[in-house]
Amino acid sequence: MDYTNKVLDWLKNNLTEERYEHSLGTAECAKELAEKFHEDSNKAYAAGLLHDCAKCFDNEKLLDIIHKNLKVDPNELMNYKTLHAPVSAYCAHNDFGICDDEILSAIRWHTLGKQDMTTFEKIIFLADKIEPNTRDKEYREKILKILDEDNGLDKAILTCYKETIKSLVKRNLKICPITIDIYNKFIDITNSKECK
Repeated sequence: MDYTNKVLDWLKNNLTEERYEHSLGTAECAKELAEKFHEDSNKAYAAGLLHDCAKCFDNEKLLDIIHKNLKVDPNELMNYKTLHAPVSAYCAHNDFGICDDEILSAIRWHTLGKQDMTTFEKIIFLADKIEPNTRDKEYREKILKILDEDNGLDKAILTCYKETIKSLVKRNLKICPITIDIYNKFIDITNSKECK
């Protein structure tokens, strides 16, 4: 992807200032994590930069794009906060010409995650949660320490799911069954690797 001023200007003009800063932070964090875990840092930067490109669309527009153009599990429609993920992947492809399936999939699944995430998808998922520009510093530092442990990437993902579930319960919001399934999967993954 060509990171021209035109792309950055589009993001700046279509996101709130905080969301724009978050996107820049996610791109940088994704690049760093990609280098740490031996993934393509340029692709990670692209995915991080565009992961929230549809975040500031109103719910009506998000749902319209989903219903007209995308196949989305009905469970994903339970919480309006996750609607932007599939639409951001759609926009990355249609508006920015991203054709790389790995980038598009990482953008698509950066909010809920999915079963059997690739290392690249895990990196974008995590970068969204711990980027330095808008995310909680204490939480970021906690996750960064976990990443240095054996099996750190999976442990960090599991920690993110634990925090997400606690937050949803605390706010009396619905928990997507997909989230529970993935949480259970990462419990199994980390437990099986701990036993070896």
